[in-house]
Amino acid sequence: MLIGVIAIQGNVAEHVYALECAFAERGVHGEIVLIKHEGLVSGCDAIVLPGGESTTLARLMWEEGIAVEIKDAVGSGVPVLGTCAGLVLLAKRGDGEVARVKQRLLGIMDVVVKRNAFGRQYDSFEMSIDILGVGDGFPAVFIRAPAIVQWGDGVDVLARIGDYVVAAQQGSVLALAFHPEMVPDTRVHQYFIDMI
Repeated sequence: MLIGVIAIQGNVAEHVYALECAFAERGVHGEIVLIKHEGLVSGCDAIVLPGGESTTLARLMWEEGIAVEIKDAVGSGVPVLGTCAGLVLLAKRGDGEVARVKQRLLGIMDVVVKRNAFGRQYDSFEMSIDILGVGDGFPAVFIRAPAIVQWGDGVDVLARIGDYVVAAQQGSVLALAFHPEMVPDTRVHQYFIDMI
C-alpha cells in the first residue's frame, strides 16, 4: 500500500507519523511518499491533503500539476483524505471568503465550505466528537477550521457540531474540518487505511 501525502505546505510530518502508527496498529505494511511535484500521484493507492494554508496549497498544487492528477485519481476511485485546508480544497464551492481570495478549488466533493467557520487562529479549540464509522469520543483539534454548510445527496455526514458538518464522506473521498494528525488517537487514519 502506497499513500501519497501532498507535501507542499502544512501538517505533512504529522500525517506521515499518524499513518505510520496506524499501519502498525492495523498490522498492515504500507509506505508513504511525499508529493511536491507532478508525476507521483498516479502511482499511489491513496492521497492525503493535509491542513495548512489553503490559498497557498491551492495555488502551488495547480502550478505544479498536482491538482489535475488528484482529480484524475479520484475519478478512478483512489481514496483521498482532506483535513482542514484539505477539506476546503476538495469542495465544489466556497463561501464569500473563498471568492474574495479567488481560491481555485478542486471541485471533487459536492459540498459548500465556509472558511474559518469557527473563527480565527485564537479561536482554535479541541473537542471530543462522535464520528460515524470511526467511533465516539474522538479528540478533534480545530485550528482556523472550516465547515461544510451545504451538501449534496451523495455526501454522507459523519460528524456535526451544531449546524456545521465537520466530517463527511462521498465515495472514496473523506473530508474533515479538524486535524486528526495532531492527536495520538489514530482511529481516523485507520478508517482511511480501511477505505484503501
